[in-house]
Amino acid sequence: MPQPSHRLCHAIALAAFTAASLHARAADSAKVPPPPPTKKIPVVDTYYGIKVTDDYRWLENGSSPAVKAWVAAQNAYTHAYLEQQPQRAKLVQAILAMRREAHPGYGMLETANGHLFAMKFDPQKSSPVLVMFRSPEDRASEHVIADLNTFLNGKPSQPDWYLPSPDGRRVGIALSTGGSEDAALYVLDTATGKQIGEAVPRVNFATGGGSMAWLQDGSGFYYTRYPQGDERPAADRNFYQQVYFHKLGTAPATDRYVAGKNFPRIAETSLAMSPDGKTLLISVANGDGGQFEHFLVRDGGAPVQFTHYSDKVVQAAFGPHGALYLLSRRQSDRGAILRLPAGDTKLADAKTLVTPPGKASLVSAGTGFPILDQTYMVRGSRIYATVIDGGPEEILTFSRDGKPMGKVPTPAVASVSYLLPAGENGLLYSAQTYTTPSAWFRYSGAGQPAALPFKTQTSINLSDIEVRRAFARSKDGTEIPLTILMKKGTPLDGKNPTLITGYGGFGISETPHFAGAFARFWFDQGGILVETNLRGGGEYGESWHRAGMLTKKQNVFDDFAACSQYVIDHHYTAPAHLAAEGGSNGGLLMGAEITQHPQMFRVVLSVVGIYDMLRTELDPNGTFNITEYGTVKNPAQFKALYAYSPYHHVKPHTPYPAVLFVTGDNDHRVNPAHSRKMTAALQAATDSGHPIMLRTSANAGHGFSTNIDEATQEEADIYTFLFAQLGMPFRAQGAQAP
Repeated sequence: MPQPSHRLCHAIALAAFTAASLHARAADSAKVPPPPPTKKIPVVDTYYGIKVTDDYRWLENGSSPAVKAWVAAQNAYTHAYLEQQPQRAKLVQAILAMRREAHPGYGMLETANGHLFAMKFDPQKSSPVLVMFRSPEDRASEHVIADLNTFLNGKPSQPDWYLPSPDGRRVGIALSTGGSEDAALYVLDTATGKQIGEAVPRVNFATGGGSMAWLQDGSGFYYTRYPQGDERPAADRNFYQQVYFHKLGTAPATDRYVAGKNFPRIAETSLAMSPDGKTLLISVANGDGGQFEHFLVRDGGAPVQFTHYSDKVVQAAFGPHGALYLLSRRQSDRGAILRLPAGDTKLADAKTLVTPPGKASLVSAGTGFPILDQTYMVRGSRIYATVIDGGPEEILTFSRDGKPMGKVPTPAVASVSYLLPAGENGLLYSAQTYTTPSAWFRYSGAGQPAALPFKTQTSINLSDIEVRRAFARSKDGTEIPLTILMKKGTPLDGKNPTLITGYGGFGISETPHFAGAFARFWFDQGGILVETNLRGGGEYGESWHRAGMLTKKQNVFDDFAACSQYVIDHHYTAPAHLAAEGGSNGGLLMGAEITQHPQMFRVVLSVVGIYDMLRTELDPNGTFNITEYGTVKNPAQFKALYAYSPYHHVKPHTPYPAVLFVTGDNDHRVNPAHSRKMTAALQAATDSGHPIMLRTSANAGHGFSTNIDEATQEEADIYTFLFAQLGMPFRAQGAQAP
């Protein structure tokens, strides 16, 4: 369930916060007709002597004609309501105008042989363009390698990840379609953009992600591979990820097995190559709970394991001269960087170099796609390490022996991303704040960083926005950070429309990010935005994560409720003006808040969420989530899951808030059946008169639609629902409105 990387896309947890900035609320709208009827076909399961009735089990079969008809009826019901709202047509035009006026941006940067590679995102196109530059300073040298809007048979495709060869002459890119994350690996000549050889199938999926590592001379690469043909039963098709080697010019069917037969069924594997090109580093996550083990493959030999899950080494990277630098949480939940000499595979020989100061914690890439997200690195005589303290991040610098040497200059209350090598002692990095967009810098190891020509270009000015950091007291007394964004001088009279968001899971931290055009509009309507740093994330290290996982997951829901109560108690807003939003694991959070605190919110937007916690592990990606959520096969974990499972706590004759559920048929991270069942249960139970609606896209995966036209309609539907339910008209406000 974690996204490829919270820095790569923040998928729902972060991106939805920005998108949701346009969300509104206030009074009630016109009376809403009843939803289409949903039949109940009770199925009873027994867990440890407890009988659990599931009235809507039949909605799990998405291929059933009856379920397809039900989804079509729900979509028709939702669209009929939304299309009659006067705001919708104006919102569509506003979104289109915003995209026309927006500047292309660059992300997913990589370097190779002095060249810079990036994905260029044009707001008016469905897919990005893969480009390269002669150097990070030479934006005018932009060269298009592949336009992903047309590369695959003229249809849009999505880059799950990519990696240039060390000499920069070739690039491997994993491409999928329709949001499926089921990707094949294409090798392109960077000069001509032409494909080299056959595509390598099944290198990535939503369950375990994927990765690759080039040989030094670019003649071949190691890659992650899922079962093919009849190698495994159908139920195991998206499990048992292994490592293979492909030599350019040969057929993928002849590729050589390297490692993985002994990896867990729920392995999530990432790869890296030593600077001399002789040693492959394999990092294996045991599902999504934050456990890792590591292996080395030297000169094509057998893999040698040098860390185990119990060692709590969560990240490893090569440094100069083949030494390994490890991020360990064994000594402290806040982390430490260790050095293991080249050629040594005895973890006991590793020397501790760096420990974070104060309450800060070392940031680790986590599961998913760490190939795109280096959080520490060694360059020449320097060690650079990203640290986090409650949400904001900064980069610290140390000598090779671990002596503190100060901070890399970054803005206050910022996040930093993508540490990339640059020069003998330097690095490239990206930084952004809530009020300033992402910008790229080169730091040489001393003095001030030099700005690179890749700052996100925008006419949106948020200099009048106040950023307040506050703390709410959760149910057990824990202080929970939250960030409140509002226009300077906003009266605290309890009447402000306020949108609060959260995630709280998988060690993923909510970090500062530029609020953007939708936020500008929201602030101009008198709105307030609130972002929460709940337990389950990594804002205060691994202990913060563990306090919100497995049998302690209820803490996350209590934390969000406490933050919501804080903004009510301090007169930022009131329940009649409070909206909540979350997606994926944040969608689970929304489900829990709906069922545990139905009177606290006027409207809730829940995107691609999980709601039936007793059956989620039966889905392929749900199996990967067991190490984070737990399993019904464990009595204590079942008790915790059943105690908060949103689907099982929908109560008849309860005045629930207005809710819009959003899902996609191609979501392989969270089964869209969760949204179907939760919608049916709430529609049958609510007596508030507020609508419970479901929007299902046929061409979307784990997030917004991958087709730009469909994405526009989806955004307009989301904003229309919230504006209508909160009684807010659409009022464009000058040139700064979207």
